[in-house]
Amino acid sequence: MTKQKATNVVWHEHKVSKEDREALLKQKGVIIWTTGLSGSGKSTIANEIAYRLHQMGKLAYVLDGDNIRHGLNKNLGFSPEDRNENIRRISEVAKLFSDSGVIAITAFISPYRKFRNFCRELVEPGHFFEVFCRASLDTCEQRDPKGMYKKAREGIIKDFTGIDAPYEEPDNPEVIVDTDKETVEESVDKVLDVLKKFKIIDA
Repeated sequence: MTKQKATNVVWHEHKVSKEDREALLKQKGVIIWTTGLSGSGKSTIANEIAYRLHQMGKLAYVLDGDNIRHGLNKNLGFSPEDRNENIRRISEVAKLFSDSGVIAITAFISPYRKFRNFCRELVEPGHFFEVFCRASLDTCEQRDPKGMYKKAREGIIKDFTGIDAPYEEPDNPEVIVDTDKETVEESVDKVLDVLKKFKIIDA
């Protein structure tokens, strides 16, 4: 992924472990990674998951693609290289949230399997849940909440996922939500059911 540039750096172990923090919060720190085309409902689903978890007394935080580009990743564009760095950085941030005992929920197109799997491999098995927000390109274009597809079709925006840049669907996601057929509530229920199944939250 990215080569280590800094030298003379040493990893320091924490006196308080992830398990200690999870015990304090009475929950498990995991990553829920929503992926899909622009307009597929990632942000809507992610925010509703966070809201439902909050109602259950669980501490969750949404890392949203557009929001992150206003701060941490404001120096990145949408070239393949910048997209990859965007996902690398947010993967590391999500890992930190997970390590703190928080349920990190991401909402990124994250078009490449390789880089989604990079995040999966940062955390222990069973602590990464890939949620594929599946919706047809036609549906996403009809929604077009930000007017991006229209601009991409007009050539104003280049390298737009689904138009002139690829999207690689997940091979084996933990959850598939068909956002062009299901209600938001139905999709979120699917995610919460999987979290219950793996004992991330109480049944």
